[in-house]
Amino acid sequence: MADRLVFAFVFLATLGAGVMAGFFFSFSNTVMQALGRVPLPAGIQVMQAINATVLNRVFFAAFFGTAVLGIVFCVLFLFGLVPSRGLWLLFGSVAYLVGTFLVTVMFNVPMNETLAKVDPTSTQGAEVWREYLSRWVMWNHVRALASLVALASYAMALVQWV
Repeated sequence: MADRLVFAFVFLATLGAGVMAGFFFSFSNTVMQALGRVPLPAGIQVMQAINATVLNRVFFAAFFGTAVLGIVFCVLFLFGLVPSRGLWLLFGSVAYLVGTFLVTVMFNVPMNETLAKVDPTSTQGAEVWREYLSRWVMWNHVRALASLVALASYAMALVQWV
């Protein structure tokens, strides 16, 4: 029974990491590049709207749910409760918790909060936006890669169940 529950949690974490990898990849590959091409005030306004819109239950379930499962897997690993696939779970969890969750909290969210306070038509807005486009996207690349590593690691753990 416990093994089936852990399998279900790993399956959910795999899906969550995949959703987040796709979400961050889309921003790095398309959304931010498009926002960098439109007139500056429009880019800021749209990103401000995106940052407000993303704060919803579906995003929170994927983002925070995957982090919580990563913590659970770390605890299970420490107690030796997933020995045959534990390293994959630990690796995926650390990748997600550090490279996705922590990077978001430490870098992307503070930049989002700064951007939310600027007037899109102001000189300050232009200065914040220029730095935001390069720094935010760089950290977003890290989040995309970390989520992809977590996805692959969790998938490897699932393969070991078969």
